[in-house]
Amino acid sequence: MRRFFILSCFTFLLSAGTQGLAASPPPAEPDPFALVQIPILTVTQKQNIRVVYDIKDDVWDAGIGKGLYYARGLLEAYKSQGVSEKNIKISVVLHGPTVYWLLKEDVYRQFKRDEFDFNPHDRVLHELLAHGVSVEVCNLTLRGKGWTADDLMPGVKLVHDAYTRLIDLQQLGYAYIRF
Repeated sequence: MRRFFILSCFTFLLSAGTQGLAASPPPAEPDPFALVQIPILTVTQKQNIRVVYDIKDDVWDAGIGKGLYYARGLLEAYKSQGVSEKNIKISVVLHGPTVYWLLKEDVYRQFKRDEFDFNPHDRVLHELLAHGVSVEVCNLTLRGKGWTADDLMPGVKLVHDAYTRLIDLQQLGYAYIRF
């Protein structure tokens, strides 16, 4: 009797298991044209953000110096992730061949040797300054080019030299971005 009971249970389980397999639909094949949603990582640090841009390459994007263009974009990127401007400190340090970007119109025209040229950096400089960005120029480069602080657009700060300023800001915890 016991053997019959065990055999009945075994037969029941075996038939239930095969019926369950037969009843389930075959696995669906993935749609090769379906768009896959990949999660986008956002910033976790939303306070005390410090960034320094080392701008020394005379490379342009969207009609202005690339480093200034991307500094402005960084502000927008943080804003879109809910970070308040009061929690962001950005310094841009220009040296080498980029210093002319921040010259006043008349000095810029002399440098470009074109009396009809204009400095396209004027607008982005005012935007950066309005958002609290510190725009700084290397005094050694400025002097080496024969210019003075009076030749710079209003709001630009003069630093002794770019390298010691960059080192100082990095030691204060500023993230370093080179352009």
